[in-house]
Amino acid sequence: MIVKKLADEFLAVPVADPSPEKRWNFTIGDGGFVLLAGPCSLETPELGLEIAETVRDICAPLGISYVFKASFDKANRTSLDSFRGPGMEEGLEQLAEIGRRAGVPVMTDIHESCQAEPAARYVDILQIPAFLCRQTDLLLAAAATGKPLHVKKAQFLSPHDMKHVVEKCRGGGASSVLLCERGTFMGYGQLVVDMRSLSLMRSLGCPVVFDATHSVQMPGAAGGASGGDRRFILPLARAAVAAGIDALFLETHPCPEKAKSDGPNLVPLKKLPFLLEQLLELHEVVSGSLGMPSLTWASEGEN
Repeated sequence: MIVKKLADEFLAVPVADPSPEKRWNFTIGDGGFVLLAGPCSLETPELGLEIAETVRDICAPLGISYVFKASFDKANRTSLDSFRGPGMEEGLEQLAEIGRRAGVPVMTDIHESCQAEPAARYVDILQIPAFLCRQTDLLLAAAATGKPLHVKKAQFLSPHDMKHVVEKCRGGGASSVLLCERGTFMGYGQLVVDMRSLSLMRSLGCPVVFDATHSVQMPGAAGGASGGDRRFILPLARAAVAAGIDALFLETHPCPEKAKSDGPNLVPLKKLPFLLEQLLELHEVVSGSLGMPSLTWASEGEN
């Protein structure tokens, strides 16, 4: 059985520049600290590039590997009137140009199986949104591209259920899969983070990612939009790093109050160095001294 084999073998995810320039070459899941970050949606090419270059320059002296993330289409906005982005054709070109000019790998989310192949020609990692992580055709189409996949755990799924998602991805030919925790529904308009899910999903053989900004989201709490409380990003991210993660996902903006989507739970860009310095210090203790926690630590015969 595919998942049983996966559980016995942890598969790190390489992120390599396919161009002759070889501008980046790192692995998610080998003990390094990796950041997946950018604006929620592509508002303008200029703003996207500003964020990509700023985050890159913050990460470089800290030794943090960086992937720029932005959405070309926010297809799951609360209201019909909400800003969605530039669309696939224009948005993918913008993403590729941002990646080229900033010299960083790029990740974007897809919502339909027909978007997988075109997106894979422009970006380095394909993201599967949480609401869509059970969509078999979408997973298989994304897997068929050969690109690394970043799959968010649905707000309504247990971490145990992600084994079926992994099985679909592997069955479709994906050799590089990241699993992401982004909170679980608790009643209406609230999310709760169960830190156990990080170890449980990692035990499936995939590197795990913590989504620090969507985990503080309050779905539908702002009327025609989602609310959130960015005050809790730091304590939750610190807890996730201590629990053991392979990468951190977050969304950031120079002025969250003016952002066209997810403003209440975006990290202010000027606060990012403070956040990352704290998390990196914790990460160095976990990876350097303690090691990633294993669920077998209490078993007979384990030291």
